[in-house]
Amino acid sequence: MSTEDLPASTAKHWQDCTDVYDFLDQVRLRPGMWLSGGSLHDLQTMLIGYQVALGVHSIDDPCDFWHGGAFSQWLGTRLGGSSPLGWAADIQRNTPDDSTPVEEFFRLLDAYRSGVAQNPTPTATTTRLPGIEYMINTFVTLFWRKRLLTQAVARLEERGFRVIRLEAGQWNTERDMHRAVAIALDFPDYYGHNLDALNDCLGDVACYGGYDDAPEGAGLVLVFTDYDRFATSCPRAAQVVLDIVADQARQAAVLRRRLICLVQSNDPQIRFEPVGAMPVMWNSDEWLDSNRRT
Repeated sequence: MSTEDLPASTAKHWQDCTDVYDFLDQVRLRPGMWLSGGSLHDLQTMLIGYQVALGVHSIDDPCDFWHGGAFSQWLGTRLGGSSPLGWAADIQRNTPDDSTPVEEFFRLLDAYRSGVAQNPTPTATTTRLPGIEYMINTFVTLFWRKRLLTQAVARLEERGFRVIRLEAGQWNTERDMHRAVAIALDFPDYYGHNLDALNDCLGDVACYGGYDDAPEGAGLVLVFTDYDRFATSCPRAAQVVLDIVADQARQAAVLRRRLICLVQSNDPQIRFEPVGAMPVMWNSDEWLDSNRRT
């Protein structure tokens, strides 16, 4: 489909848009209303937020404006390279003197859409990022019912995650926890069996891959069962362990890696302080207190 074959756009309310390209047509018609000062970086941020919302709500839409996504890759090929700052910076750097970054984006977008229409991908893709429901609000999610935990783990395994299961109910001391985690994650012999060493070694696993070089697929999931028992025996260590996991998961996300922690508690009223500057939250099925009553 050539750009001339695309239907003419008319102004309408954003809630009446049918997909991301319909929305972008509205931005094209009235850029001054949508983009303060004509900032292409604002548009890039807007589209990333749009795609996150699609993933959270499991909505299929032809949107792939992540840094490193389909549009970014196409643009890098067309421009002969890309920068780590994202496609907005690449376009701005290559904008001719007689144009603006926003105008150049839409010219390139038309070329990209025409190429996609002429060479469609052989299989449908989904905008939902694997495991995003366990990363969008917190990297540590609580479960009470083991049935729900089992279902969540099965879904993540189906999406390609490597799952490490740890029976926290068997940890009577902090040393028990260190021993079990070190074995499960194949920590090196020099592992110090203290919380600082856990932070260091888990950071290596989360950000760069396991010491055993095992394939991780979509990412790594740590599953702690009967965690309330460990929290009763070693309350400070139980809190710090979750804080370390959350902090390393956030750092891993910066490197486009995924670390998720699912924690099962037999105490439906258990509470933890925020970890990694994020809350420890119940899963969506048990978020309400009333859903954690027999």
